[in-house]
Amino acid sequence: MERVLKHKFSIGTRVLFTASNVARPAASGSYEIIRLLPTDGDDCQYRIKSSTEAFERVAKESQLALS
Repeated sequence: MERVLKHKFSIGTRVLFTASNVARPAASGSYEIIRLLPTDGDDCQYRIKSSTEAFERVAKESQLALS
């Protein structure tokens, strides 16, 4: 039986993002959850936005914590 993952954070939640050393360079800091995305293996994904950047990012739940 396949396990259904549930997103921990909801749209509009402020979170702290920790950039991965392996992925593209990104500014760690405070972001807002913009959209819930499908899971990637065993990790939920989110579209997040910082007020200091003009674009949105995709982040895995393991990279986020409540701010």
